[in-house]
Amino acid sequence: MSPDIFYVEDDPDFAFIMQYAVKEVKEDLTVGIVEDGDAAISTLQRFSDEKHRPKLILVDLNLPGMSGLDLVKKIKEMPFFKYVPVILFSTSDDTNDVKSSLESGANAFLTKPNGYNNLLTCMQSLYDFWFTQNRNVL
Repeated sequence: MSPDIFYVEDDPDFAFIMQYAVKEVKEDLTVGIVEDGDAAISTLQRFSDEKHRPKLILVDLNLPGMSGLDLVKKIKEMPFFKYVPVILFSTSDDTNDVKSSLESGANAFLTKPNGYNNLLTCMQSLYDFWFTQNRNVL
């Protein structure tokens, strides 16, 4: 079974904190984490084979090996995940990164907030929009 949120993040400390923030937002929300683009593609292929999709995919911009931008392009080329929202989630706030992300097919670009309380607020907003207000075609 695929998680509700599939997160590609190479910083294990941030990934760990993210899991806690998501659980605080909604206890039964699940997060699956992989560390790089290659692992993401193979995991998503397995989800596709099993006919399971996450409700949201978060991708760090700066990943080892395949960049977050290249990963977003590959995800959007996978027919099974075409309509799954993909969000670039990065420490960057550079407008060029935002533009490149959207041109690559990302549905949104979010700058990682500083501090746990700000992360919690960010995750609550993500949940409110993508899980309760946004109407998906899936």
